[in-house]
Amino acid sequence: MTATVRYFGWPLGLTILGLILAFAVGYATKGTFAGGLSFLAVGIVLAALEISLSFDNAIVNANKLKTMDPKWQHRFLTWGIVIAVFGMRIIFPLAVVAIAAHIGPIQAIVLAASQPEEYAAIMNDAHLAIAAFGGTFLMMVALTYFIDEEKEVDWVHAVEHRLRRCASVRGLEMAFVLLLALLISEAQPEAEEMTFLFSAVCGLVTFSAVDILGRLLDQSNEVAGVAAKGGFGAFLYLEVLDASFSFDGVVGAFALTQNLFLIAIGLGIGALYVRSMTIMLVERGTLAQFRYLEHGAFYSILVLSVIMYAQSMVHVPELVTGLLGASLIILALWSSVQYNKRAQIQDSSHA
Repeated sequence: MTATVRYFGWPLGLTILGLILAFAVGYATKGTFAGGLSFLAVGIVLAALEISLSFDNAIVNANKLKTMDPKWQHRFLTWGIVIAVFGMRIIFPLAVVAIAAHIGPIQAIVLAASQPEEYAAIMNDAHLAIAAFGGTFLMMVALTYFIDEEKEVDWVHAVEHRLRRCASVRGLEMAFVLLLALLISEAQPEAEEMTFLFSAVCGLVTFSAVDILGRLLDQSNEVAGVAAKGGFGAFLYLEVLDASFSFDGVVGAFALTQNLFLIAIGLGIGALYVRSMTIMLVERGTLAQFRYLEHGAFYSILVLSVIMYAQSMVHVPELVTGLLGASLIILALWSSVQYNKRAQIQDSSHA
C-alpha cells in the first residue's frame, strides 16, 4: 500500500484538483450546478480513456527509460510531464486550429472559448493528417522492434521468428510502411490523397530523424569513452512517441466534449498516471519479471497504428481501440505468468 501511494500519491492529489477545475469550468460555462457535474463526469471518462489507451505507452517508455542516463530519466519525468500535459493537450490542439484556420494563437484560444463547435470542426477536419502522421510513426516503432536480428525472445514464435529473419533486408519496414501509406492514400478522396501521403512521409522522416539523432549521440558518447546511454536522443524519441499516442486521444476527445479546457484537464489527469506507471515499471523491474509484457505493448502499438490508418476511411470508436490494446497486454501478462510457472517447475525438478 505504501509503495502504491509513493507512485500514485501525487497524481491522486492532482486528480482531485483537476476534477475540481473540471466542475468549475462546467459551472462557469453552463451556469448551473448540473452543468458542473456533467463536466466533472466527462473529465473522469476522459482520464479513464487516456489511461486505457496509453498503458502500452507506459510499457514502451519504461523499456527505453531503463537504459537512459539518470539525468535524462529525471528530465523525462519532469519536463516530460509539462510537455505531455500542456504541450500535447493544450498547445497542440491550438496549433492545429491556428494553422488550419490561418489565425493567430490568441485568436485560436478565443475561438476555443467562445465558439467550441467551430473549434471542434476544425480539429476534426485535421484528423486525416494527424492519423497519417501518428499511424506511420507508431507503425515504424512496432516494426522496428519485431524486425530486429538482436531480439532474442519471441512471444508469438511463428510470426516473430520470421520477422527476425527478415531483419537482414535493410529498410524492409520502411518500404512496407511506405507501400501501405501509398495504398491507403489511393483509397482517399482525390482532394485528400496528397494530404494523407504527405503527412505519412512526414511521420516517416520524423521517425528516421529521431532514430539517427539518437545513434549519433550514442556514438559520440562511445568516442568520449562514456558508456552508451540514452540522452537527449532517447528523450526526444520518447516525447515524439508520446505525442503520437496522444494524437488520436486528443482528436477523439472531441466526440465527448467540445470544450478544450475540459479536454486538457481530463487527458492531462490520464497523462499523470501514465508517467507514474512508467516510473513503477522501471523501479520494480516489471519488464524483466514478465518476459512477454513488452511484446504485448508493441503488438498493441501495431494495432493502434493500423486503426489510425483505418480511421482515415471509417470511424473506429476509442473504446474498441482501448479494449484491443488492453486485451493484448493482459494476454501477454498471462503468458508471462504461465512461462514463470513452467520455469519454476523445471527448476524444482532439477533441484
